[in-house]
Amino acid sequence: MTPSSSDFTDFAAFSAYLDSLGLFRMELTPNRMRAALTGLRLTSLPHLAVQVVGTNGKGSTAAFLAGLLGAHGLPTGLYLSPHFVSVRERILVGGRPCDEADWVAAANAVLAVTAAGGEQGKLTYFELLTAMAARLFTDQGVEAAVYEAGLGGAGDATTVLGRDLVLFTPIGLDHAHVIGPGLVDIARDKAAALGPGTLAVTGPQAPEVLDILRREADRLGARLHQAEALAAYDPATKTARLAGKTPLRTPPVKLRLAGPHQARNASLALAGFSLCAGLLGIAPDETAMARALGETFLPGRLHLLKLPDMAPALLLDSAHNAPALATLADALRALGIAPAALIFTCLRDKDLDAMAPLAARLTDGPVFVPELPGVSRGRPAAEVVAALGERAVAVADPAAALDAVRQLDGTVLACGSMYMLAALFPASGN
Repeated sequence: MTPSSSDFTDFAAFSAYLDSLGLFRMELTPNRMRAALTGLRLTSLPHLAVQVVGTNGKGSTAAFLAGLLGAHGLPTGLYLSPHFVSVRERILVGGRPCDEADWVAAANAVLAVTAAGGEQGKLTYFELLTAMAARLFTDQGVEAAVYEAGLGGAGDATTVLGRDLVLFTPIGLDHAHVIGPGLVDIARDKAAALGPGTLAVTGPQAPEVLDILRREADRLGARLHQAEALAAYDPATKTARLAGKTPLRTPPVKLRLAGPHQARNASLALAGFSLCAGLLGIAPDETAMARALGETFLPGRLHLLKLPDMAPALLLDSAHNAPALATLADALRALGIAPAALIFTCLRDKDLDAMAPLAARLTDGPVFVPELPGVSRGRPAAEVVAALGERAVAVADPAAALDAVRQLDGTVLACGSMYMLAALFPASGN
């Protein structure tokens, strides 16, 4: 039975319903979201909306852009996925989670307008949260909001939203079983985030991906900009610039998010911000830009934890597909980090054959592969161990993986699945 708008009296009841939807249920069609937004009277959003589409770097890019907008005094919303520990991390206003009571009110409002559709109109987990984010941002009077796509674009819930700007982060091979099978197929799907007259910016892409984005933009009359033509963050000088008749340059500022790839994400966000500033009629400020870049942080992105009961430092990274693991390897080399051991696994829908050799090269030490109890898409540890080779050992769960590395020297890297990182984080005592 589809709940009515009066079913949720507290956040616990809503959370139970959300869990019942299944985190990994994917039915990529715009029809349910269109009906929900029509019922909410949000087919046209009252705030500037930016969609961030791509394979890797979406969350960091979205966070950088939201930080830049907020640093200029704009009430700003940020919609992210997946979450790290709590689902409330997905919908932020002014960088902070909304109150539980506001979540419940938004959920009831969305379900009130979708209940008449019965099972056919029942929103998926991601669709429900996307509709709630649009409602919460509207109720809380944000002037700009940044929406991170899930699988975006053609069938992604965020693509149904009225958007003023689309940013394309690097597009690579992931979710091939849903939007593939090849890179060209994935690029075509994500290019479908463009619409007639869309304003868009892309960061660096593989030549065949960029060609698809350009051709789709030309077909639709969309305006596709290259990020480097608008803005950049230079990790050598630690300064950011916006292009224009009078170029702006920040004082030196070190990104809190580590790794060369984050400089590219920051550059794309800066390019997006330069266009948002024009749309909103605000004057970019070098000091505000520097503050936003230096403060932006997301957990699980080269996130170093020094734990009182562990000899090694624990480095958490959200790399969960082959392109991200290659980027992680580059970042470790640039940062001079040679992990003493690796904690790694991946979900069943990931390309283990492509990921395993990349993961194995991240360390010369042992590799511990935990089971992921309670994760429906979790891959049996024995399968991952077989792909990784003789240095890999299966362990019962993430807590057991921590126990296995507790007395090692140096740094232990954990990557491969955000759901594993989420389990490691509370297990580490943080």
